[in-house]
Amino acid sequence: MTPSPRLSLAVELDGDGAHPAAWRHSGRPPGAVLGGAAVRAAVHGAERAGFVLATFADSPVPPSSGLDAAGRLEAGTRAAFVATTTSRIGLAPTLHVATTEPFHLATQLAALDHATHGRGGWVVGTANDPAAAATIGATPLAPADLDRETRDVVDTARALWDSWEDDAVIKDVATGRYLDPDRVHHVDAVGARFTVRGPLITPRPPQGQLVVLADARLGLGGLADVALVGADLAAADSPVRFAEVEVVLDADEPAADRLAALDADTLWEPGGALRHVGSADALVTLLRELAGVVDGVRFHPAVQAVDLPILADRVLPALADLRRPPGRTLRESLGLPRPVNRFAGSVR
Repeated sequence: MTPSPRLSLAVELDGDGAHPAAWRHSGRPPGAVLGGAAVRAAVHGAERAGFVLATFADSPVPPSSGLDAAGRLEAGTRAAFVATTTSRIGLAPTLHVATTEPFHLATQLAALDHATHGRGGWVVGTANDPAAAATIGATPLAPADLDRETRDVVDTARALWDSWEDDAVIKDVATGRYLDPDRVHHVDAVGARFTVRGPLITPRPPQGQLVVLADARLGLGGLADVALVGADLAAADSPVRFAEVEVVLDADEPAADRLAALDADTLWEPGGALRHVGSADALVTLLRELAGVVDGVRFHPAVQAVDLPILADRVLPALADLRRPPGRTLRESLGLPRPVNRFAGSVR
């Protein structure tokens, strides 16, 4: 008998919601800052609902301008902030390859995986516009150069996570030896704008390799564990595929009216993701159709304060028969094996 398809369900928790005018409809007083308590409440709500992963979008500069400008702490800090207050949900911040030094990127993510005991992930960001590049005193990369830099940074991060073998830390009190130097390996990597020499400064992450999520259009293939796909659900060759689904749900007002009111403030331009505007029941039907076509779904609630509770109370319970439950690690939650260390058995 063929087993029923299973779906891993993730949710994007940046700011007040995916719609650029979400802050206007969040219920917060005008001028109030979205603080750590709100971030923690959103993540805890997602964990209680049964989501296996929460992601945190980010950009080197605010993602919008004027009244809709969103100021926030960077995504890695937000993930770290909630790391030790959660126990089951995976946490994956967006870190950008062209504006973040790869060694620091790999170290920050490894530390997140240690803090969560194996629930860390990374959404690969590729911000490359003039304003983003200016934050590091650089100019934007040409498309081919950005493609190369993206692959180089992801591969370098993966090599650094392997630079300590699993049994490198020996903690031999009798001899005073903390680690076996033959099991700690140098990584020599050179990209268009970076050079890395030496091992990571932290032991290998609990998962071995953090879960790497990337837009399928980047074409990272096996360098990404999870390909994020839009309307073209087949456009990916990574081990796991997640459909990107923006949601505006019926609430006190019909979803179409809610979206019209939001768009009257600031238009939500299409970005390639699937978009569901309607009832929770219709969304459940859509998700059942997606099961077996993709391995998971990442929701982008238009307004977190409105759409996230509906997802938690009406959508996830209706999918109890096909959604994957959270595992001990994020890899377990997604059905991914723990990778073998590339340096295992080698001698420094």
